Amino acid sequence: MSLSRKAVAWAASATFVAAGAAGVAIAVHAAHDQTPLRIVSISPAAGSSDVNGAGEITVTYNQPPPATAPPPVISPATGGSWHRSGDTMVFTPTSGFPAGTRVTVTAHATNNTADEEAGISPPKSASFQTGTYKTLRLQQALAQLGYLPMTWTPAKAAAPAANARDQLSAAYAPPAGSFTLQPGYPTQLSSFWKQGADNTLDKGAITAFEADHKLPDDGVVGPTVWKALLSAAAANQRNTHGYSYAIATQSTPESLTIWHNGAKVFSSLANTGISDAPTAHGTFPVYEKLPFQIMQGTNPDGSHYADPVPWVSYFNGSEAVHYFDRGSYGWPQSLGCVELPYDAAKTAYQYLPEGTLVTVD
Repeated sequence: MSLSRKAVAWAASATFVAAGAAGVAIAVHAAHDQTPLRIVSISPAAGSSDVNGAGEITVTYNQPPPATAPPPVISPATGGSWHRSGDTMVFTPTSGFPAGTRVTVTAHATNNTADEEAGISPPKSASFQTGTYKTLRLQQALAQLGYLPMTWTPAKAAAPAANARDQLSAAYAPPAGSFTLQPGYPTQLSSFWKQGADNTLDKGAITAFEADHKLPDDGVVGPTVWKALLSAAAANQRNTHGYSYAIATQSTPESLTIWHNGAKVFSSLANTGISDAPTAHGTFPVYEKLPFQIMQGTNPDGSHYADPVPWVSYFNGSEAVHYFDRGSYGWPQSLGCVELPYDAAKTAYQYLPEGTLVTVD
């Protein structure tokens, strides 16, 4: 059977239209393929400051980047990985950037240097500045690790995970939660506390942490201390010697009392400084401990001394808690130190780890 002339004409017309449609599709697809890949934006944006150094970095393109598109370059380099998502490349750091770091992200749309030099696909760069670590997170971490007489309770699902990135992120943006002073200590201990701001409790806790991690124990938080603290928090490396607080009372009879882990564990008669060499009033952290030393100095009359002294815990300059042989105790006799009988000094020594706050009042 043969087709009519009209049917043949219609079939030919349909074939032409179909071919034409396919041609248009192919042309459109080819035109899309030929659209130069360009960078639309980089986030964090250029000039941003106070950026969370553990956050992701996103480069957005005008179309999904092909597999041949090189990943952006980050300076300074840090561990992490790039992944593609639609029109973006996203960098997730393993840990992130420390506080105060200037970070530069340079994205290239092509591997072809000649194209870039010709301005066809120029690279795009953006620099931003990471923020500062927050004192509130310092306090949270110190409390969690047992270096403060405080319990920190995170809000529901707010505690950072035990990994480097979450701990770093929390240093920039502390999670919600609440502090509670542990019971059993004198009420004046709470007067040294101020949430979110530097305070005396923090200084003692920092000194203790530094001593445990073999860092200079000056009670000052710098980059090295922060790095060690964040690592300790991720690994849950807790304080193993507990929390102590001591009060040297200068009212007669003079005494030294120590609380440890919320309980009074020590009390003894003591001697503080004479009027020519008084013991300074205030609250200070123990910063050095020596089981024995030869103490040397000058007496008020100008003569010199060199005395063998055991069980020494320095807390303020040359002032220390230690043993010294006296006929009696309980009144001013020293040259500024807090003197104890031998057995009392030996016991007190174990309850005065570095970082212990000693109040002289």
